[in-house]
Amino acid sequence: MSNLDLVTIIIIVANIIISYKGFGDYTFFERYKFNVGGVQRGEKIRMFSSGFLHIDTQHLLFNMLTLYFFAGTVIDYVAPIGFIIIYIVSLVAGSLLSLYFHKNEYHYSAVGASGAVTGILYAAILLQPGMKLIFFFIPIPIPAYLFGIGYLLYSIYGMKTRIGNIGHDAHFGGAIGGFATTLILAPNLFQTNLLMIGLLAIPIVLLFVLKKMGKM
Repeated sequence: MSNLDLVTIIIIVANIIISYKGFGDYTFFERYKFNVGGVQRGEKIRMFSSGFLHIDTQHLLFNMLTLYFFAGTVIDYVAPIGFIIIYIVSLVAGSLLSLYFHKNEYHYSAVGASGAVTGILYAAILLQPGMKLIFFFIPIPIPAYLFGIGYLLYSIYGMKTRIGNIGHDAHFGGAIGGFATTLILAPNLFQTNLLMIGLLAIPIVLLFVLKKMGKM
């Protein structure tokens, strides 16, 4: 479990304030959500601002709890500034991958910190692949690296089948952002965890192979 670092508090508070503004102000929500048409018209701020909006309190709570549980692991390894860089890069990477996969869907929209939070989660897994994760619906400890691989494979399935009202592309893009940025900030991982880097990269490579083959 994370120690609640100041930078984590600031990000959580920002998400709460902006999300609740969006809950009560439809015009604000529509102006700053991720929307393919809006981005293509030049409203690039949506690529970033959408990461601080949420559909409802449950959506907000889930993302902020996930951030809370894994932020400390990342901060311990790359310091607060590294954490902020990973968070922002993951947020934008999630939007970029969504734009890439939905560029011909003018009305496609999405909101949520999921891309940024998934980037932090994947960074934490890369930094501590041996940690155990326990979920309410799976009361058995799961090695973090197995969860990370399985989660991205499920995201590929979700992107392909469009299962649920979930931005699987943003999740996957965030994971790519977190993975790549962590390796840049902590290059020693190539010496200490090369096998794990390779394993965690498998779903990422698979996604682009499937896209190249026209199966996504």
